[in-house]
Amino acid sequence: MTMKTLVVIAGPTAVGKTALCVQLAHTLQTEIISFDSRQCYRELAIGTAKPSEHEQDGVKHHFIDSHSIHDYFSPGDFERDALALLDTLFIKHDVVLATGGSGLYLKALVEGLDEMPEVDLPLRESLMARLTEPAGLEALYQELYVLDPDYAQQVDPQNPQRIVRALEVCLSTGNSYTYFRKAQKANRPFRVLMFCLDRPREELYARINARMDAMLAQGLVDEAKQYSEFKSNYALKTLGYKEVYGFLAGEYDEVEMIRLLKRNSRNYAKKQLTWFRHQAEFKWLHPNEAMEIMLDQLQA
Repeated sequence: MTMKTLVVIAGPTAVGKTALCVQLAHTLQTEIISFDSRQCYRELAIGTAKPSEHEQDGVKHHFIDSHSIHDYFSPGDFERDALALLDTLFIKHDVVLATGGSGLYLKALVEGLDEMPEVDLPLRESLMARLTEPAGLEALYQELYVLDPDYAQQVDPQNPQRIVRALEVCLSTGNSYTYFRKAQKANRPFRVLMFCLDRPREELYARINARMDAMLAQGLVDEAKQYSEFKSNYALKTLGYKEVYGFLAGEYDEVEMIRLLKRNSRNYAKKQLTWFRHQAEFKWLHPNEAMEIMLDQLQA
């Protein structure tokens, strides 16, 4: 029996993952799993650069529009749900594609969450802010005790740094801090081929700038306004929305908002590329050359 294969196509924002994956999916007659941490939210379309129905071109995309901004969907949740989905998809398909730019979600899918993950800065800042409240450290410790009683019994309840670190891991991943300390690496019952797309820096940055212009033309500001009452939700504390909320709050003008959107998007792409270079073994490809090489690798 031929081993089933998961083809991972990673890469920074705006590099061209969607178009390539749709073309490859049509060629292989298969489906796509998205490991993007924001495109799963059905309310958010423009600011997440979610592929439209036209761009999806009839190919089934999983974990696109699968959750609400009111849901908490962690990398741990994604790992569980995506593996269950793969069990079903591999009944029909020998090959399934996975694409996205969220490194932690990819790691959860391919290896399991066996190392301490990076945590989004807004979550850390919110926990640190809670330290200044009247209940402060005690309330955070009690929350940690509920989420990870094993670690809570070991940690000094008067050590805010360790309590915040453990709590942010629990809240951002859906797993206990103790789970990561065990450093267990999962074995997957399928073959994984890892590809990462990249472009020359000037080419990539031009695409990022053009994407931000397109988002603004499509109504990014109006989309952010529509959900402004939920801007403290985890789903909206992200690139593309936080810059707009700063503008709407009068912190800077429209010109500065656009500059920040483009600069922060370029910086995010740099961080994505750094993560991909250091966290996994990829075959690096320019999107224009990727199709033929991927098909050759599948036949190898």
